[in-house]
Amino acid sequence: MYTIRPEGPKKNKISATRRLLLKGKLLKKAVAMLIAEKEQSKRDRESTLNESVPPLKLSGLSVQELQELCKELHCKIGTVDEARYDLEIKVSKNEKEIQMLTQKIGEIKGSMNRTKLKRVKKSADAMLGALTESKMSSKADFKANLKTVKKEEEKKEEVTDWRKNVEAMSGMEGRKKLFNAGQ
Repeated sequence: MYTIRPEGPKKNKISATRRLLLKGKLLKKAVAMLIAEKEQSKRDRESTLNESVPPLKLSGLSVQELQELCKELHCKIGTVDEARYDLEIKVSKNEKEIQMLTQKIGEIKGSMNRTKLKRVKKSADAMLGALTESKMSSKADFKANLKTVKKEEEKKEEVTDWRKNVEAMSGMEGRKKLFNAGQ
């Protein structure tokens, strides 16, 4: 049937000295590959520069021809600067978009990258003082921010004779005269 094998620490098939030797060889190979890659990128850069920007031949040119050449080079520099600026804007937009998307992924997964806070050492007295001050100030602020409400008494209208009301409202007898003149 089935045999049960005791699970214990498995023995490595490679000895420690052999592993160390292989690790050293891998590191040497990686360093050699990095150096070769840097040299290749240098050669590529030089060849592309030679293709796109041929060497200038300035000997035997008159002053007017040199000025025209300077104008042409100035125009080329302007177009290259515009292209560089456009590429920088595209790169910055893409970086912002990548950052937003990684943030959304983090929100979806539920794991937010929280910034680590630095520890601040305080004495026990300073901590107690800070706690009591914050509690007292919050209570005082709470009471200070409350609005005071005054109850207004309802004005009761007295039912009186309307003629007395007209005389009282007339003020300086001016309106009363107008009222009497109209009758």
